[in-house]
Amino acid sequence: MNKFLIVGLGNIGEEYIYTRHNIGFLISDYLAENLNATFKPSNFGQLCETSFKGRKTFILKPNTFMNLSGNAVKFWLAKEKIQLENCLVICDDLSIPFGHIRLKPKGSSAGHNGLKSIENNIQSQQYPRLRFGIGNDFLKGQQIDYVLGKWTEEEYTKLNTRINVGVAAIRSFIFSGINNTMNEFNANKEGL
Repeated sequence: MNKFLIVGLGNIGEEYIYTRHNIGFLISDYLAENLNATFKPSNFGQLCETSFKGRKTFILKPNTFMNLSGNAVKFWLAKEKIQLENCLVICDDLSIPFGHIRLKPKGSSAGHNGLKSIENNIQSQQYPRLRFGIGNDFLKGQQIDYVLGKWTEEEYTKLNTRINVGVAAIRSFIFSGINNTMNEFNANKEGL
């Protein structure tokens, strides 16, 4: 059976809920709800085990903090014998305008600590990722505060729609593969 691992990146703790850096966790929550799955405590984080159109799917929210996310990804890839091309990592991205999503089959970490950790642990950049744009509306030297800050009211009103686009893209990735999904979703600006 074809297995998939969907990894939402974020930081654990009440203070990080609804921060820009935790968009991976939020999209994972929406995806789990969409697939009628429930997170349970497991090795290296919270895990859902479900099935989508006959494909066994694991949704993981690592509890290792962002800069150690690679430990969780490496463990679950090995434990479930999941091929790297079937592992999709969801993260925030400062270089993409708010609410836009960009899927890629591989690439560098672009300075993202969670992606750096994954790359270091699995010794590869050859895994798909879904980057969710958080924009870069901050002053010089304020990047950390911005990334770890809460969404603005205006962003918050649009967030639900954009997250649902992300969930649809993940479902497409599982069923139709990365190339078809990129063609359909990388230019999706509907609802912005």
